[in-house]
Amino acid sequence: MISSDSVEYRPDILGDDFEQATLDLPNDYEGQVVATLIRKKAAEPTKKAVLYIHGFIDYFFHTEMAEQFNQHGFDFYALDLRKYGRSYLPHQKYYNVHSLPEYDAEISEALDIIAQEGHEAVLLCGHSTGGLTTTLYAAHHPKHPLIKALWLNSPFYDFNMSTLEKKFAIPKMAAMGKRFPNMLFPSRLNKWYVPSLHADHHGEWLFNLEWKKLRYPLVRLSFVHAIHEAQKEIHQGVRLDISTLLMYSHQTTYPRKFNRDAQTSDVILNVKDMVKYGKKIQGDVTLCEIQNGLHDLVLSEKPVREKVYAELFSWLESKGL
Repeated sequence: MISSDSVEYRPDILGDDFEQATLDLPNDYEGQVVATLIRKKAAEPTKKAVLYIHGFIDYFFHTEMAEQFNQHGFDFYALDLRKYGRSYLPHQKYYNVHSLPEYDAEISEALDIIAQEGHEAVLLCGHSTGGLTTTLYAAHHPKHPLIKALWLNSPFYDFNMSTLEKKFAIPKMAAMGKRFPNMLFPSRLNKWYVPSLHADHHGEWLFNLEWKKLRYPLVRLSFVHAIHEAQKEIHQGVRLDISTLLMYSHQTTYPRKFNRDAQTSDVILNVKDMVKYGKKIQGDVTLCEIQNGLHDLVLSEKPVREKVYAELFSWLESKGL
């Protein structure tokens, strides 16, 4: 366990009272590993905090979300996981993971730091692959003294493929990924998603296009293996002992050219899978559909994300947080 006295914060790239600290982690199959803890404290002292985990090909840049939590009395923390964003090291392959529990080290260390900084209640949050990771972290750490609730933003509970592909192709690719982790396979990620977000294209957000790339046509089979193993556990039905809010868009679409669908729907994952497997989670789970939501709901158009925050903070209040 790291001592909070040894955590050295410095100004973050986001400015405006955002700070970051590097977490040194045990070496892995690529050598040196670090993660980055970002924080923004609320105006008044509080014992409540948020820990946010980003998705695949992503990093934390969501200043509005942090400010929303600050305004509602939460200190805000986020992780850039190993090999992502601020945590990427030159000798590493971007986003390279062989098993999602690899991320438990930085999540656990971040929670230890949050506890040592005087917090007694944490809302754990995850988007997309981060939603899958945080669901399993909560399931594997029941009765955690700090985690009091879980917020899932479009969790990656299944591959967005046909039934036949999911039944036959994915298990075969996952098995190959265990033996040949660096083998590449077409990602099939919709090419309009990131352009729908970035201010230089069709969106309103500024972020680093090296860290959150416009296109990512090929994915390592190690990632397919890691996700498949994690999703198998979700599909069997995990138990959570904390209240959980699962949010998702009202529809999934597959735009081949840029159009209104790219700005009003989930073009990455199938929202029906989120509902299907969300209902299999044992425990207090609330499902919340967001009309015209993007895959990352808090990056949707302003009226849509205002609805996201209204639903979220109403739910948190109902749970005593």
